[in-house]
Amino acid sequence: MNAMCGISGFVDGRGLDPGASALLKRMTDSIVHRGPDDEGFYLDGQAALGIRRLSIIDLVTGHQPISNEDRTVWVVLNGEIYNFPEIRKDLLARGHAFATNSDTEVIVHLYEERGTDFVHALNGMFAVALWDVKNSRLILARDRLGVKPLHYRLDGSRLYFASEIKALLQAPLPREIDLEAMSQFFTFEYIPAPRSIFRGIRKILPGRLMIFENGTVTEKSYWDVRYAETKINPRPESEYTEEIISRLRESVRRRLLSDVPLGVFLSGGIDSSAVTALMSEVAGAGIKTYSIGFREKSFDELEAARIVARKFSTDHREFVVTPAEVSDLVPTLANFLDEPLADASIIPTYVISKLARSYVTVALAGDGGDELFGGYETYKAFKTARWYRKVPGFLRRGLVRPIVRALPASAKRLSLEFKAKKFISGAEYPPEISNFIWWGAYSPELRERLFTAGTKAGMREDPFGPIAFHAGNTRAVDPLDRIAYLDLKLYLQDDLLPKVDRMSMAASLEIRAPFLDYTFVEFAATIPSSLKLRGLRSKYILKKALAGRLPDEILTKKKIGFDIPLGVWMRKDLKSFVRETLAPERLRQHGYFDEAFVAAILKEHFDGSHNHRQLLWPLIIFQNWYDRYLR
Repeated sequence: MNAMCGISGFVDGRGLDPGASALLKRMTDSIVHRGPDDEGFYLDGQAALGIRRLSIIDLVTGHQPISNEDRTVWVVLNGEIYNFPEIRKDLLARGHAFATNSDTEVIVHLYEERGTDFVHALNGMFAVALWDVKNSRLILARDRLGVKPLHYRLDGSRLYFASEIKALLQAPLPREIDLEAMSQFFTFEYIPAPRSIFRGIRKILPGRLMIFENGTVTEKSYWDVRYAETKINPRPESEYTEEIISRLRESVRRRLLSDVPLGVFLSGGIDSSAVTALMSEVAGAGIKTYSIGFREKSFDELEAARIVARKFSTDHREFVVTPAEVSDLVPTLANFLDEPLADASIIPTYVISKLARSYVTVALAGDGGDELFGGYETYKAFKTARWYRKVPGFLRRGLVRPIVRALPASAKRLSLEFKAKKFISGAEYPPEISNFIWWGAYSPELRERLFTAGTKAGMREDPFGPIAFHAGNTRAVDPLDRIAYLDLKLYLQDDLLPKVDRMSMAASLEIRAPFLDYTFVEFAATIPSSLKLRGLRSKYILKKALAGRLPDEILTKKKIGFDIPLGVWMRKDLKSFVRETLAPERLRQHGYFDEAFVAAILKEHFDGSHNHRQLLWPLIIFQNWYDRYLR
């Protein structure tokens, strides 16, 4: 496998200018952290393809770009094709000749065999750029779940593409903020694809293929997860539990293909513990595990991780994150993110990636388990809200709301106060909107107060538009399936996966997620939601499948989630950092935010009357991004 890489390039039907080679070099150099081992380039009269490579498999002959025998098809790949040995065998039987043992080369020959349908055969995490010389056609494709990123910008007759936005910013194009994207950022805490924070720079949606030919772009969907369109008659539970284990074990086995050492990110939660258990079954002893913790008990899962590490006799290492690292890391990490992302767990993700990279080049992780098996608190809130909405409106507004709003601020992770206030902020909205208000930073009322009148005048679209867009693509009949589908399409796709990709790549580490094998995702979608969230018990069927494999204390412990104690740190150790970042003179540089509102939430947070960490953190992230990219 040619492995974790960064790809970039451009195609121009009118021909390339003499500066094309230097621009391509600048673009690939800007993403050197994604591939420190090797670089490669292809240029002709119309196309320029570049790559930085982190070698995982075929360390000797896996150099990219890779072409077919007559050099009329060229490919650069960021990612892994897990089923490439089977595809290669089939293509050899059909008479294709291979020059390497890399997974990238199968794409070249698949394209010769199937045209744009080549993408249907691939099982992996990938962003592909393929240049068809004969037809002057560029094809860009992204994996089904969106594990690997791919951005583009169309400028007249030229189309630029790259793994990260920073590579596109090397081109001589204006840097302008997209105010609709900014509105979405403060709604979701991330910017849903296809938008980016920069006007004109777009993200290719997962499961999509883009063709650029004769100066025009056409996009088509080649995959989506299908939830049941009619009520499911459940099979016996034992059939589901057996299939969960056999499919997940196979998914782990696929991801062990490597010529370099592998480890596991072990959080102490069920999903990463399941990956550790099944990896020990497939690979045997000597697994390396890595965990991260905090001094604040309600955020710390190190003891749970140790229990799992002891059970499977792993070579275990852990790291404790302190507030001092946060103020140093925020400006640094803005350089790797390229656009605002207010998920505070970017910091521990980066720290654990750096720790693991000292020992391994590839690590497995548990991402996807919560979306597939009803693991989030928001799913419980969704069920509770159905009962809550039956309470007469005058009681909800006159009694429940005032009581909840008067609850004293708590610094604990997922405290009753935090959950209650979050719940009432979203419970009155339609269920699909509620879900994302519970996840997000600013409710519609708060967003109205955050922005200045001039800023709001430039925001004409409904920031919840991405929810309606994705909801229109599913016919799921079960309301909880619809919410899970939207979480896969928004929270997982545009928050969790970019976070893991950018932070692991910043450390030149590759992450593989067995739960996100598309065949496993398709299977999980056929399990009735009543077996995922049983009453208010989350991950019911997954826990049942893992009974006997994982220690009971792991299966029964309360979910903590991957977060950091920002609320406390902002009030104490990070107070001056927060004050400095959100100082009125800094905010005045752009004038987007109402200064009085920002001053008010700062005061309430510092005096302890409210825990505004979820309102302040996106502002801090945005301000650091703005200073780095637009000042």
